[in-house]
Amino acid sequence: MPSKLKLSLACGDYEIVRALKEGQVEPDGIDLTMLTGLDSTTRHWRFLRNQEFDVAELSCSSYLVARDQGMEIDAIPVYLHRRFRHGFCFINSSKGIREPKNLIGKKIGVKSFQVTAVLWMRGILEHEYGVPHKSIEWFAEYDEDVPFVPPPDLTLHRMRDDQSCEDMLVSGELDAVLHADLIWPIVEKHPSVARLWPDYKTEELAYFRKTSIFPIMHVMGIKRSIVRDNPWAPIELYKAFDQAKAMGMERMENPRVAPLVWYREAWEEQEEVIGKDPWEYGLSERNRNTLDTMIGYSHDCGLIKQRFSVDDLFLDVGQGRKRGGYRI
Repeated sequence: MPSKLKLSLACGDYEIVRALKEGQVEPDGIDLTMLTGLDSTTRHWRFLRNQEFDVAELSCSSYLVARDQGMEIDAIPVYLHRRFRHGFCFINSSKGIREPKNLIGKKIGVKSFQVTAVLWMRGILEHEYGVPHKSIEWFAEYDEDVPFVPPPDLTLHRMRDDQSCEDMLVSGELDAVLHADLIWPIVEKHPSVARLWPDYKTEELAYFRKTSIFPIMHVMGIKRSIVRDNPWAPIELYKAFDQAKAMGMERMENPRVAPLVWYREAWEEQEEVIGKDPWEYGLSERNRNTLDTMIGYSHDCGLIKQRFSVDDLFLDVGQGRKRGGYRI
C-alpha cells in the first residue's frame, strides 16, 4: 500500500473536530497524529517558538505578527475558535468605571498584548467606543508568542512572575483586565470585580448587527516546508476540517446532546441572528471583512508593520471554478 504523508496536528478538542479525531473523517493521502490536550497559549507558543507541530490551531493575532516578521508558516482558512469579546472586559468595581470612556488613562492588564481576544477588544474599544489604545497604560502577564518591539508611544509593562492580572484587579493595582477567558474573581463572584458591560450580550448583538463580525480567534497554521513539498496537502486538510465541522454541527443540532434546559431555543436564536453556519470556513465576503478588520487593528497598534491583504495571508484551497465535486 502506498505510504501516506505523516503530519502532526495540534488543535483544541472541539465538537467540530471530533470526526477527524476519531477517524470518521480522514484527509485524503494524509496520516494525522492529533494532539488535542494542550491549552491554547501553550500550543501557540510551542508551534511558534519551537516549530513542534506540522499543523496547528494558532492565535490569529500571533500569526499576523509571525508573518510580518518573515516566519516560514502559512495558514488555511479554518477557524476552529470564534467568540464575541464584550463579556470578557472586567473592571475593579471601586474605580468609578461606568462606561468605556472611563477607561481612558487607566491601567489595564492583559495576559499578553498580542492575544487575539485582547487585539479584538482593544480595536473595538477604540473604533466603536472612542477609547484610544495609546491612552491606556498596559500591563502584560505573559511573554508574547512572537517577540515584538512596542511602538515608542505605547506604554506596555511586563509583570513580574509573582503577579497575575486577576489578583492585581482584585487588589486595585489594575483598574481593568481584558482577558480571553472567564477570570476567577468573576466565577467566584468576588465583590471587587465586575464586567464593564453587565448586559454584555446586548452589546455583542448590537456589534454584530452593525458590523456582521463574529470575531475569529484562531486560524490553522501550517509549516511552509510542508506546503512547498506537498502543495496538495492544504486542500485535503481544508476539506477534512470542513467535513468534520459539518458532522459536528449536525450532531449538535440534536437538543438531547447537551444537558442544557433551553439548548434548542439558544440554537434557534443563534441561527436567526448569525445564520446556519456561524463557524463558516473559507474566505467568504463576511470572513474577509472580519479578517481585514483584525488586520487593521493589528497594524494600528503597532503589532505589524505591513498592512496585509487577506489573500496575502491564506493559502488558496480552491479547486477551480465549478470544480471540487464528484462525477460517477
